[in-house]
Amino acid sequence: MNRNHASRDGVRLADHPFVKDLPAALVASMSRIAVERSFETGELLLREGEPAREFLLIVDGKVALEVATPERPRLTIQTVGPGEVLGWSWLTFPYHWRLDARALKPTHAFSVDSDRLRTFLNEDPANGFQFLLHLLPVIAQRLENTQFQLLDVHGS
Repeated sequence: MNRNHASRDGVRLADHPFVKDLPAALVASMSRIAVERSFETGELLLREGEPAREFLLIVDGKVALEVATPERPRLTIQTVGPGEVLGWSWLTFPYHWRLDARALKPTHAFSVDSDRLRTFLNEDPANGFQFLLHLLPVIAQRLENTQFQLLDVHGS
């Protein structure tokens, strides 16, 4: 399901925990370019190597972040759920996903067009800085989880 408005069953993008403390002008800009997305159990939200064209804010459901390894078909690095975000590969060149994301149960999210979001962030460096301050802890947590998974797979 894709809708052109950034609200679902009374839930607005502006109510998502990630954007709650962002500047109102940035949240309004994000809301104008956000669409609703729904994913069925087992459906890929992101595919490693494909162009990273969206920033996802999870409203409900559960998503596994997966990488392929030579020894195993899929390795789950982390799961994300309601109130969390998905995708930061759109911020850095070459703008391709670095992992797969698979719905573990029906999942609903707001999808923000990443090309347009990058434009907003570049045009207003103060808002861009605030956005990055909100996103950096997410990136750090994902990297830490990856490190723990690697230690678990390959031993300490």
